[in-house]
Amino acid sequence: MPSFYEATVSRPFSYPPLSGRRSANVCIIGGGLAGLSTALGLAERGVADVVVLEAQQVGFGASGRNGGFVFGGYSLDCADLLKALGPTLARELYALTTGAVDLMRTRIARYRIDCDATDAGVILANWFDEPARLETQRRLMRDSFDVEWQPLSRAQLTSQLKTPRYHGGLFERNAFHFHPLKYVLGVAHAAAGQRVILHEHSPVVRLQRDGAGFQVHTPQGTLDAQHVVMAGGGYARNVYPRVERAVLPIATYVMATEPLGTRLNEAIDTRAAVYDTRFAFDYYRPLPDTRILWGGRISIRERSPDVIARLLRQDLLKVYPQLSDVRIDYAWGGLMSYARHKMPQIGRSTEGVWYAVGFGGHGMAPTTVSGELLAAAIAGERAVPDAFARFGLTPAYGALGLAAAQITYTTMQTRDAFAARRRPAGPVV
Repeated sequence: MPSFYEATVSRPFSYPPLSGRRSANVCIIGGGLAGLSTALGLAERGVADVVVLEAQQVGFGASGRNGGFVFGGYSLDCADLLKALGPTLARELYALTTGAVDLMRTRIARYRIDCDATDAGVILANWFDEPARLETQRRLMRDSFDVEWQPLSRAQLTSQLKTPRYHGGLFERNAFHFHPLKYVLGVAHAAAGQRVILHEHSPVVRLQRDGAGFQVHTPQGTLDAQHVVMAGGGYARNVYPRVERAVLPIATYVMATEPLGTRLNEAIDTRAAVYDTRFAFDYYRPLPDTRILWGGRISIRERSPDVIARLLRQDLLKVYPQLSDVRIDYAWGGLMSYARHKMPQIGRSTEGVWYAVGFGGHGMAPTTVSGELLAAAIAGERAVPDAFARFGLTPAYGALGLAAAQITYTTMQTRDAFAARRRPAGPVV
C-alpha cells in the first residue's frame, strides 16, 4: 500500500542515475529535504556545479512520509534547550527554526509549489487535567523565546475538537501544515531549474578521500567532488559510518482516513493541525479533501500497513469514538533519524565531510535550517553556529541504542498513562 502522499502526487520529472565519471563542486548524498534544501540554498547563492545523489527517488525517506507540520522548535524540548545552551544561544537557535518557517512560505510562493499549504496554525492540546503544564509552557515561550502562544480554555478547545479528551490548549499561530512530498518535489524542481543536477536510483556504495576532495562511487558512476554533504537521514547505510553511527533509525506511523465530507466537522472543526502534551503524543490534521491524517507512536520496528492501521485506528478512537465506522484508506511507516541528544547534527567532520542528520520528531523547519546553514558555510558566507557543535556526532550505539530508545518510549508511555489517571476530568469550562 503506498502512502497517501505517494498516491496523491505525480512525478512529472525523473532524474537519471549517475553514470560514468564526472566532477562537481558539491556532492550532496540524500535527496530528501535536508539535501535538497542545501542544494537550493547553494543555487540561490550562486554556487555552481552542485550534484544530488538519491538512492531511491526524491523524497523517498522521512521527508516525504511525515505528518506535514511546519512550526518552530526542535525535538529537544525548549526547556531542555534553554538548560543546555543558556538564554542567548537557545533563543538564537530557536529563531533559526521560525525563520525557516517563513523561508518555506517564501519558497512556496516564489517557486509556485502546489503543496496543499494550510496556513492555519498548530494547536498543542493538553491531555492532562493539569492547567499548570500549559501555563508553564506558555510563559517559557513568551519569556525565553519571545513567542506568544494563545491559551485556549477547555470550552474553547472543545468547540473546535469535539472530544472530552483534552483539557485546554495553546495555539501557535506562526505555523502551517502541508503535503510534504509535494513540497519536497517542488524544492527539487526549483533546484533543478537553477542547474542543480539530480540523480535518482544512485546509491552511494563508497566514499573516499582523494587529495583535497572526495571520490563518491555509485553502482554505475563516480563523482569527483570538492565538498561532500551527508544528508541521508534514517536510510543511509555503509556510506559514512561516523555520521551513521551517530543516529538511530526510528520508525513512526501515519494513516489517512477516507474522505469524511461534512462528518469531519463532527470531530474536527478547525483547519489547524493538532498534537498533544504526552511524550508519546498523537499528531493529526484535517486534509483539504476532508480526510483526517493521523500519526503517532515510535518504534524500533517497521510494521505492515495493516498493523499500522489497526494501531493508529485505536489511537484515533480513544479521542474521537464517534468515528468508529470510518474507513482507513492509507497506512504507512518510515524511518526517521534521531540523535541521542534529540537535536539535529549539523556541521563538518574532521575528515571534511559536511553533515545534516537527526531531524526526527520535529523535522521540517529544522531540516530547512540545516540546508541554509550548510549552504551559507559552503558558499563562504558564515560558519555553522558554534552552538550546534555542542550537539555533535554522539555515538548512538546501534542495536543497544535502539533497545534503549524503545525502553525509554515504553517507560514514558506508562508515565503518561499514570499521569492521565491521577486526576479525573472536570467539567467543561
